[in-house]
Amino acid sequence: MDFGKAIEALKKGYKVARRGWNGKNMFLFLAKGSDLNRCIYDKNFPYSVDMSSCVDSICMKTAQNTIVVGWLASQTDMLAEDWKLLIE
Repeated sequence: MDFGKAIEALKKGYKVARRGWNGKNMFLFLAKGSDLNRCIYDKNFPYSVDMSSCVDSICMKTAQNTIVVGWLASQTDMLAEDWKLLIE
């Protein structure tokens, strides 16, 4: 599928990945702002500040088994037609 359809799938709660990412167990998912709020604005979080609410963010699960919050697509990613849904 193309990138636009991948974004629509993210908005519906699906995980998506590029076919070239297969062996690396990498994928994207949408983190809801309300979920991020609970983490960032926790009174025990050392960088907690009095601000507005968090917004939804595209996140990536990396090959190193870490999460990148605020993943940015490259032009190659945006023009690719090898996006796929990950069905659990």
